[in-house]
Amino acid sequence: MRAAFIDKDGTLIDNVPYNTDPARVRLSSGAVAGLRLLRQQGFRLFIVTNQPGVARGHFPESALRPLFAHLQRVLACQDVAPDGFYYCPHSPDGTVPRYAFDCDCRKPRAGMLLRAASEHGIDLPASWMIGDILNDVECGRRAGCRTVLIDNGNETEWQWSPLRRPHLVAPDLHAAAAMICRCDTAQSPLTAHSDTAS
Repeated sequence: MRAAFIDKDGTLIDNVPYNTDPARVRLSSGAVAGLRLLRQQGFRLFIVTNQPGVARGHFPESALRPLFAHLQRVLACQDVAPDGFYYCPHSPDGTVPRYAFDCDCRKPRAGMLLRAASEHGIDLPASWMIGDILNDVECGRRAGCRTVLIDNGNETEWQWSPLRRPHLVAPDLHAAAAMICRCDTAQSPLTAHSDTAS
């Protein structure tokens, strides 16, 4: 079973730092169309997100539940409800001792994807990680997935390495989904796309 792992802030929804207010959530341009296309192609959909605001004391971990529930309802109304949400509340620079440590689930590490794969029987090499910064790309590659960078201006550091080179680059989630579907349909090597971000 294959999956699309999708970053939340800046990819699925507009990036509002440390926001947990459902009223301020806005789906990114092309998000619903992209999710629908991926679902039509048989992908399971998982949202994977770092939430260091918990470790830094900006909001409690319990504030994430209503936010995810809101997103689930909004996307269910469009027939693209995610199959799961995975989040990392930790940060090594946190101020809340319970969460202030380095962990295996914080992107760019692959813990969230590995856990989802274990719990849902996901074939990681057949799956994709989609995100708006190179940490998302590295996370996907570490898990053995193919990767798409949403190049919408949110990546500002551009620290390159082989693990941080996306297979594909797209302007939004809809374009990313279309590119993924074309690649999977053609079953062609992705090397022609690998240098698009160099």
